[in-house]
Amino acid sequence: MTKIEGAAMSPRPVETGASAAAQSVRAGGERTAPIAATPAADSLRLTGEATGLQAIERELGAAPAGIDVGRVNAIRAALADGSYRVDAQAVADRMIDFERALTQ
Repeated sequence: MTKIEGAAMSPRPVETGASAAAQSVRAGGERTAPIAATPAADSLRLTGEATGLQAIERELGAAPAGIDVGRVNAIRAALADGSYRVDAQAVADRMIDFERALTQ
């Protein structure tokens, strides 16, 4: 066992930077008085892009009318049984169309 030598430390409350109304409580002391919370130091500010993305997400979440549930279920079943096949030419054509739409 190692003995630590030095000045005896007396217990003292930890300073939290809370307002003057805050009280410290020692072990065995009265604990019925309210203690003020430390004010939050962190903050968050979204950029314009992040705010726009949140708006788009809300719109998409609120409008499920454009989803063909029957088609989604058919594709799920085809994926599950291994019969779904990807048409590479159709995917490439759609990617090119999408790229053209972005540049216009």
